[in-house]
Amino acid sequence: MRVGDRLFITDGQGSFYEAIIELADSRACGFTITDKRVSPARSFSISIAIAPTKNIDRTEWFVEKAVELGIEQIHFMCCKNSERKTVNLERIQKIIVSAMKQSGQSWLPACSEIKPYSEILSLPADQKFICYVDSQNPDQLKSIATPNQKYLVLIGPEGDLQKEELEQAIQHDFKKVSLGTNRLRTETAALAACHTLNLINL
Repeated sequence: MRVGDRLFITDGQGSFYEAIIELADSRACGFTITDKRVSPARSFSISIAIAPTKNIDRTEWFVEKAVELGIEQIHFMCCKNSERKTVNLERIQKIIVSAMKQSGQSWLPACSEIKPYSEILSLPADQKFICYVDSQNPDQLKSIATPNQKYLVLIGPEGDLQKEELEQAIQHDFKKVSLGTNRLRTETAALAACHTLNLINL
């Protein structure tokens, strides 16, 4: 870009800025802001707690697509069946920023280091759901989630959650839900939950 070109900027806190470039070289960019627009926060918020997959590419794919669809918070958690104990948070943050800009959003989703499962269970939310593969589970997320809420959805690891972890979640007011009749991969289930909650708030 050159001197005189228009530049569009977001601060990740709900504001868009339009600017005119006044200095453009390999060392610095100087500009003057000519306009500011503020986008209010959404009337609902989506937080997904997910156990990172063994193949980190799958988790990164989820992060990118979830941000494009709309999400406020991504929590990584460590469960008893987790095969991955670490994530490169700096790389994840770059993916989040890139997806936010690509999809034209002004609110930057938050992301945190891997937390123990027990800590995730204590996070606050208006409606808490746990997606669990269970033929005895008749409740669909799309049917029992209500609009304009603060949601928290748990997605277990590739080996699924252990029964005692499921019971712990239920004791912390999580509702066991289904995402459909098909068995989904971890990252697919997380994205399906994110998309479902966005759709019911349209």
